[in-house]
Amino acid sequence: MSFDDAAIRDMMDRIASHAMTLGLFDTVNKHEPKSPPGNGLSCAVWIQSIRPVRSSGLSVTSGNVTFHVRIYGGMLTEPQDDIDPNMMSAATALMAAYSGDFDLGATVRSIDLLGMDRDPLFAQAGYLTISQKMFRVMVITLPVIVNDMFAQAG
Repeated sequence: MSFDDAAIRDMMDRIASHAMTLGLFDTVNKHEPKSPPGNGLSCAVWIQSIRPVRSSGLSVTSGNVTFHVRIYGGMLTEPQDDIDPNMMSAATALMAAYSGDFDLGATVRSIDLLGMDRDPLFAQAGYLTISQKMFRVMVITLPVIVNDMFAQAG
């Protein structure tokens, strides 16, 4: 099976719809927001990088498609002592699903949990300003190994 536009959209849809089913987020976007998210937790999913993987075959090259799943929460949410625990709870709920029986479709070999190809599944906290409003964020790096992504010239 070759990798195509439908496979890309299917992976994005599965990641975003799963995040929404957790009931933790007010919104889940399949793009980086251009305007500030709402007052509760929000989530956004996008493709961060695409690269070949070493474990490819002789006639086709598999790929590593790395998604970013960013969780947003207001920096001034009260009580402020709950901001980081809420972020961590949401991030670990997503990561637990990615570590378990998470299905991204027929072209996906696996989620690279431990970094066999490159970077592993991980989350990094930080801060982000959108339209002069500061957010506490947690970015999950979600590396996905895709079979038969590029045909090789023969």
